[in-house]
This record gives sequence, structure tokens and C-alpha cells, in this order.
Amino acid sequence: MVPFYLSLLALADAALHLLNAVWVGRWLGIPGVLLILGSMGYSLRKRKLIQRGKPVTLLRLHEYMAWAGSLLVLVLGAMLINVASGLTGKFLMQRARRRLDESRERMRQQGLTDEPLAERTYWDSLTFDAVKQWRSVHFPITLAFAVLALAHIVAVFLFWGWK
Repeated sequence: MVPFYLSLLALADAALHLLNAVWVGRWLGIPGVLLILGSMGYSLRKRKLIQRGKPVTLLRLHEYMAWAGSLLVLVLGAMLINVASGLTGKFLMQRARRRLDESRERMRQQGLTDEPLAERTYWDSLTFDAVKQWRSVHFPITLAFAVLALAHIVAVFLFWGWK
């Protein structure tokens, strides 16, 4: 469903160019950038650069604000890759965590104590730890998106046609 809506956005962007209404995109880009900047609160909290806010709440805000901001900025190719990276990582993390938790619970119900349980879920735990490394892929993609978005913003302001 998400690719469908993104393709509609691409068509909307193309329509703005055809209708000579590019100014709409320019003005939508400003709140888009502000939303993206606001979404960085989660990253700052995770790296302990700020102390305020609950990480879970900030993560949800990060997801929604970055998504909405990216849609408004419409640097479409980079946005699609960035959003796909974030959503894929979120899905993989949830699935790996759920599978590990279900395995542990099933083994506890069979009467296993902590040490044999840890031995039997060793490989699942390693898999979960490997999946957590998706952030090392997501971060450079996000950085590339940020650089492209910044270049786009600078180009827009340079060629805005201030009259």
C-alpha cells in the first residue's frame, strides 16, 4: 500500500511541474524540513545528547515526523530508499524480537531453567543481535538523504526567483 501512495506523490510532484505550480512544493518543503529536524530528537536522546523524553515516545515521533517531513520535502528517490530502510529495519527488529521471545516462552513452559534456555536460544540471540545492526545501514542512508535534501533546499533558495 505504501508504494502506491508514494507513486501518487511522484505523480503529484510531476503534475506540479506540468502545471507550473512548483511554488507549492517550495512552500511544503519548509514544514517538511522542520518536521525532519524535529524527528532527530529520538537520535539525540538515544545518544544521550539530551535527557528529556521517553525513548519509546520519541521513537514513534521520529517515525511519524520523519515520514511526514520526507513526504513534504519530496526528494523522492532518496526519500524512498530512506523510508524503506527504516521500515524494513523496524519490521525485521519486531519479527526477530517476537520470534526470540516466543522461543524463550515456549521453552520456559517446557520447564527449562535459565542456563539451558540461554544455550538453546544462543543462535536466535545471535541472529537478533545481527538484525540490530541494520542501523549501521540506515544511518548512512539517512545521512545521504539529509545531504541531498540540504542540497535541494540550497538549490531552491538560489533559484527561487525572489521578486
